Amino acid sequence: MIEDLELDSWKQQWAAVAEPSPDFQSKIRQRIDRENRRFVIGNAVSAIAFIGILIFAIYMRSQASWMGPGWATGLCVLVFVSITLRLWTMRGAWRTQSQSTRAFAELWRTRAQARIRLLRASIFVSLGWLVFCAVLTVVNWPVIGRDVEARPGEWIEVLVLCVAMQPVIWYWAAWLRRRKVAELAEVEKILAEMKD
Repeated sequence: MIEDLELDSWKQQWAAVAEPSPDFQSKIRQRIDRENRRFVIGNAVSAIAFIGILIFAIYMRSQASWMGPGWATGLCVLVFVSITLRLWTMRGAWRTQSQSTRAFAELWRTRAQARIRLLRASIFVSLGWLVFCAVLTVVNWPVIGRDVEARPGEWIEVLVLCVAMQPVIWYWAAWLRRRKVAELAEVEKILAEMKD
């Protein structure tokens, strides 16, 4: 049998490297487990919200008024764009490549980075939603104009709600982005400690 001296040398070097302390590893595992729970809950809540919006769109479509099909189409487009965007930004962030603590920490970093990208994109999606609704209104203005003249109070409420929703979305996205940036800094620090 031929002895591989290079492999034996590597084994000795790997054995000489000190493993992170058990306390450090358990702390990291607890954080990773908590992050995994948040990831699963976040995806479940998003799925429930998307399904709820689609159910609302189906309900709006069945309404006798002219707004039903238009709003239903708008909501379906919003859900489709949001789901596609979420799946695209979260690519590579679903599972680890191996079962090591470092691999889970790297997955945590990937998820935090993906979430930051998703939050940045959500601002543009909300602006796109306003533009889409404005275009839909302009295209359907011959029909809408009569309804606006007949019931201006309801239209003002819808307009105020749509415009007021934007700063709320932007504030929420900025707040959550700050949290995710802090989380990314924390995981980068943990990965640096693991490297040392």
